[in-house]
Amino acid sequence: MSSNILIVESKNDKYFLQAIIRHLNLNIEVASPIIISEEDYRPMDGLDKTKLTEALKDLKADIQKGEIERLGIIIDIDNAQESDRIKFINECVQEAFTEAPLLVKVKEFVNLTLDGLNIQLACYFTNLDGQGELETVLKSIKSQDSVHADCLKSWKNCLQQHGQKISVKDFNKFWVDMYIRFDTCSKSEKKQAERKCSMKGFDYVMMKEPAIWNFEHHALNDLKDFLRLFC
Repeated sequence: MSSNILIVESKNDKYFLQAIIRHLNLNIEVASPIIISEEDYRPMDGLDKTKLTEALKDLKADIQKGEIERLGIIIDIDNAQESDRIKFINECVQEAFTEAPLLVKVKEFVNLTLDGLNIQLACYFTNLDGQGELETVLKSIKSQDSVHADCLKSWKNCLQQHGQKISVKDFNKFWVDMYIRFDTCSKSEKKQAERKCSMKGFDYVMMKEPAIWNFEHHALNDLKDFLRLFC
């Protein structure tokens, strides 16, 4: 049976996507399923051209055996232009698969032929209003009161008053950590805070406490559209 594979940038991206797919309750057709299992998400542990190229090459044998029908690549947009990210992915794809067609835009399949077998390939960039990464999106879709995390703004202002700066990226990561740890974690979970109340334990958070995020938020619409391509 052919399957659909998502290559993602990190394990936390994987846990996030799994939670959204569970929330959407997508009808998994035998002919073209998204299989929620460890081997169908290939985390790269950070954006790196060599890692993405190798992740694609690792799939060659599965493609040649006809085990893959559709392949998706999801990476952070960060502060890059969408066109630059597409160029980055195209360079990796063409290095992994000679004579591969060029991706032109997100959420649109191209046909890739390898040893006479056809698969479809598409990409998506995690973003909020064209910038950011996973934590940027998480911060925007929080569903609970976030008093502890929001008070970090005063801390950030204090830093600036003392000539110190924190990047938007680092601030968002800190904000999400505080939101999980202090605004949404139960007393019993706090006894195992690292495993249940932190980004280090994000698999637990997304599996056991998905309600702390608003999966109906409009910021997720484009991502949902991309995921529905695989059903």
